[in-house]
Amino acid sequence: MKKTWFITGASRGFGRIWAEAALKRGDRVTATARKLADVADLTEHFGDAVFPLALDVTNAEQVKQVVQQAYAHFGRLDVLVNNAGTSVVAATEEASDEQIHKLFDVNYLGMIRVLRAALPLLRQQGSGHILGVSSGLGITSMPLIGYYCATKWAVEAQHEALAQEVKPLGIHVTLVEPGAYATDFGKDAQIADAQQPYAEFRKQFLTHLAGMERGDPEATAEAVLKLVDADDPPLRLGLGTSILPRARAAYAERLATWEAWDDVANAAMGVPKITSEAWVQELIRGIPDKA
Repeated sequence: MKKTWFITGASRGFGRIWAEAALKRGDRVTATARKLADVADLTEHFGDAVFPLALDVTNAEQVKQVVQQAYAHFGRLDVLVNNAGTSVVAATEEASDEQIHKLFDVNYLGMIRVLRAALPLLRQQGSGHILGVSSGLGITSMPLIGYYCATKWAVEAQHEALAQEVKPLGIHVTLVEPGAYATDFGKDAQIADAQQPYAEFRKQFLTHLAGMERGDPEATAEAVLKLVDADDPPLRLGLGTSILPRARAAYAERLATWEAWDDVANAAMGVPKITSEAWVQELIRGIPDKA
């Protein structure tokens, strides 16, 4: 059955690649970007199957209007891809309030605005699949791009909560976590003024990033199509070969630290350990499922 998609950040990178992959197999796509001209050319190749629209995810009123317009145009929404994003390069003390606010306004609040506009429509349908585009940097953080990582950790947390909220409504949620790919993401990144204590470190780190092996972004299309076609899609899908090793290493270190300090942690609870463990297990099992 043909699916109807709504994709933010479809002008280039993953958003463009996944939009074209969906269209090539006969699906319908609302492709959005800040500038209409950046997605309007899709109609030359795919005709009425694509509905290009201008969308700035920092504009709450425009988000509502565009989501409603897209739904009215195609009559349904099967796959929502929240992909629009930006970045900032700065050590923790280098970034300004304005730069931090702008980053979160796009990467986190922008996603929330789209979700809040689309969820009533998905609830009405009783179906749909939300793809929140996170990153391998939503699993581990790196210096000088810590603020970007923080937005992706926020995206991860929100979608974990969302998945539990909408599961009883027939709506699926997946966090798509790409590793390093040869896209032009970051071309428009904000770059904070370097402070002297970090200047040499920044130079070395950026040289390291530039030399990292990157995957072919076109190769992600098949994985995303398999994901949206799955009857029981996962909460997380890592893209590329680096995600699972990164997660294994990060969680092994975290578990070792928690276990090493377990006695101190338990003493801080003030109740018997067995009681607190039982409470945690009950929480993990998912109280919302019993509602």
